[in-house]
Amino acid sequence: MSDHHMAPAGPDAVGRSVEAAEVRRFWQGLGLPGLVDVHTHFMPERVLRKVWDYFDALGPLTGGVEWPITYRAEEDERTVLLREFGVRAFTAMLYPHKPGMAQWLNGWAVDFARRTPDCLHTSTLFPEPGAEAYVRRAVEEGARVFKAHVQVGAYDPADELLDGVWGLLAEAQVPVVIHCGSGPAPGKHTGPGPIARVLARHPRLRLVVAHMGMPEYEDFLDLAERYDEVRLDTTMAFTDFSERLAPFPRRALPRLAGLGDRILLGSDFPNIPYPYVHQLRALERLELGDGWLRGVCHDNAARLFAAA
Repeated sequence: MSDHHMAPAGPDAVGRSVEAAEVRRFWQGLGLPGLVDVHTHFMPERVLRKVWDYFDALGPLTGGVEWPITYRAEEDERTVLLREFGVRAFTAMLYPHKPGMAQWLNGWAVDFARRTPDCLHTSTLFPEPGAEAYVRRAVEEGARVFKAHVQVGAYDPADELLDGVWGLLAEAQVPVVIHCGSGPAPGKHTGPGPIARVLARHPRLRLVVAHMGMPEYEDFLDLAERYDEVRLDTTMAFTDFSERLAPFPRRALPRLAGLGDRILLGSDFPNIPYPYVHQLRALERLELGDGWLRGVCHDNAARLFAAA
């Protein structure tokens, strides 16, 4: 399978079929009905192309690491592929990098959710006047998960402009997948400190820390142990790619096992520099048991979202 293109026919299609069969064998072997992936990216095409261009150019936020996009394909082809993998529910992780963008992205997401019923209706936010109003509207329109990106947005999650937003989402019990760790490159407001201040004010906020909080894994495990509604997604963690850059400390594996009901499968599809199945194999080789894998790959997210 080419790193940069997935054609609908020819050898690439054969490779895709082989990989889909391998992914399905993984979850069937666990006795699951499929997978729930809480961290997949769908956004307006011109925005996604700019994201891909950024990765291609080794932009600063990539940590200067070579990052080929494995699933560079049209939107409909990407949704079909997730279904071929047996992903029963997924998300449209989208995020603004400047004021005035979130509302427009949320409008696109309403339409995407309407035409993609297996996608959990995803919305986003930014610290700006009016944020609480448009987040409330998104919740009223059926948003089931929000995406916040502290690194790309370069904002403090404890900004007072977001205080009402966090309170609203905590009350509505709508989860927020948040990139707040300092990987692959640190930002001014990444790391456990800023988000710990948010949780101190809103302890019932359903935060899902993306990438296991990479590279501050143990600090974010601390937060999950302190706050019952904090969860972590596996996105890119434990893979060969990430282990080279930010290895997960083996001493923390017992804590990972202990939080087994609050770890959720995330992949970063399509923006990953390796095949989708590698994320699953990376979880398997942690040797935390089939029960843990069943929870992570399906049951925990299905319970959280009452999905799949």
